[in-house]
Amino acid sequence: MEKDDNLDKTSLLGGMRRMIKSTTAVGGIAARLAGQKMGISVNKSAHAEELKNILGGLKGPMMKVAQLLSTIPNVLPDEYADELAHLQSNAPPMGWSFVRRRMKAELGANWETHFASFSQEASAAASLGQVHKATLPDGRQVACKLQYPDMASTVESDLKQLRLLIGLYHRLDNAIKQDEVYKELVTRLQEELDYKREAANMRLFSLMLEKNKRTIVPNMVEELSTSRLLTMDWVEGKGLRQMIEGGLDQAHRNDIARSLFCSWYIPFYQYGVIHGDPHMGNFLINPDNHLCLLDFGSIRIFKGKFVKGVIDLCKAIETNDDELAHHAYTAWGFKNLSKETMDILNEWARFLYAPLTQDKERSIQDNSDPDLGRKIAAKVHKGLQQTGGITPPREFVLVDRSAIGLGSLFTRLDAKLNWYHLFQEMIANFDADELDRNQAKAMEIAKVPPPLE
Repeated sequence: MEKDDNLDKTSLLGGMRRMIKSTTAVGGIAARLAGQKMGISVNKSAHAEELKNILGGLKGPMMKVAQLLSTIPNVLPDEYADELAHLQSNAPPMGWSFVRRRMKAELGANWETHFASFSQEASAAASLGQVHKATLPDGRQVACKLQYPDMASTVESDLKQLRLLIGLYHRLDNAIKQDEVYKELVTRLQEELDYKREAANMRLFSLMLEKNKRTIVPNMVEELSTSRLLTMDWVEGKGLRQMIEGGLDQAHRNDIARSLFCSWYIPFYQYGVIHGDPHMGNFLINPDNHLCLLDFGSIRIFKGKFVKGVIDLCKAIETNDDELAHHAYTAWGFKNLSKETMDILNEWARFLYAPLTQDKERSIQDNSDPDLGRKIAAKVHKGLQQTGGITPPREFVLVDRSAIGLGSLFTRLDAKLNWYHLFQEMIANFDADELDRNQAKAMEIAKVPPPLE
C-alpha cells in the first residue's frame, strides 16, 4: 500500500487540524487588537509575519482570501496587509497516490487511459488546486488543473474566521465598513470553486479577445473537464518576475504592459467583464512574446450602467466636475454620499486615474515618492473616519482590486506609455446599451451561467 503523507482534508482529523490552525491565527489577531484598544503596546509586525506563515500552509479559501485582503485598502491594519501580500500561490502539492484518487473520482476508474502520459509531480500548486502536465493519445500536451478535495466544505468555516477578524478590526476603525466587501468575497469564492463556471469563463474570454492578437487563451478539452478538474492546452512561457530579473529593454517592458492593459480592459469596456486577479502567477509570456492568460476563476460581470460610471468618474476627475462625479459614484452603488465624503473619495480617485487623464508618455506612478499611494490612502482613511465612514458597494471590490493589481504590475515593469491614448481608444464610441447587448450575446455563446448573488 502506498504511503501518502499529505493531509487528507476530507478526514475528521484533517478538518480539526485546519480549524485549529485558522482559529489560532485569527485568535492571535483578536487578542492583539483587543490589547491595542485597551492601550497595550502591540507588535503587529511580528505577529503579522507569524500569521502569514500559518495561513501560507493552508490550502483553500483562507489562503485565497488572505491574498485578496492584502490588495483591498483598509480592510486590515497595514502590517497585516503587507505580510499577507507576500503569500505566494505555492502551497505544498498533493502526493501522487492522493492525485490518483482525485483523478479517479473525476474521470472514473480508467482515467489513465485518457492520457498517453501524466506527470506525477505537480507543475504548479496554488490555493485551491494544482496543475499536472499530461499528454493525450494524439500527442497534444495539456494542463490538468485539479482542485483540492472538499474545498466547498472548507469555505464556510474559513469565512467565519474571516468575518470575525474583519468585525474585530472594524470595532476599532470604522472608516470603511466592509459588510458588502465580505459578501462579495464570499460570492466570488463560491463561483471560483466551480470549474465548470471557470471553463465557461475561458470560452467567454476567448470570444471577447479573439480580435486581440496580443493575448492567448488556452483551449479547453471539454470531455476531460468536470466541476473540479479543468483540462486545457499546455502553454509554454516565462513568468513576469523571471523576465524582469533576466533583463528587459524598455520597448519589451512597454509591449508587455500594453498587452496587459488591453487584455484586462477590452473585456471590461466592451463587454462589462473584469478579471479580478491580475497577479503575476496568472499569466505567462510565450516565446512569441504573446501574453497567455491562465486563470479565469475570479471574474465579475457588470451592467453597462456601472461601466459608464467608471468612464464618467475619470472624466469628472479630469474636468473637476462634481456633479458628474456624484452621478458616477451613484452608478457604482454608493449610497447617501455627502459632498464632504465625495471630496475625500476623489483624493483616491485622482491618484488612480492620473495616468488616464494626462496626455503624455509617463510611468504609471509619475512621482519620485514611492510611498505616495500609501500616504494618499492614509489621508483618505483619516478623512473617512472623521465623516463617519463609508460602505463600499460590492461592485466596487474587484474593479478597484484590478486597478491596483495592474498598477503594481506596470510599476514593476517600469513601463512608460501614453495611458491616456490607450484609455481613449478603449472607450471611443462607448454605449452602455450596446455593451449590455454584446455581453448578453457573448454569455449565451460561451454558455456562462448567471452570476451568483
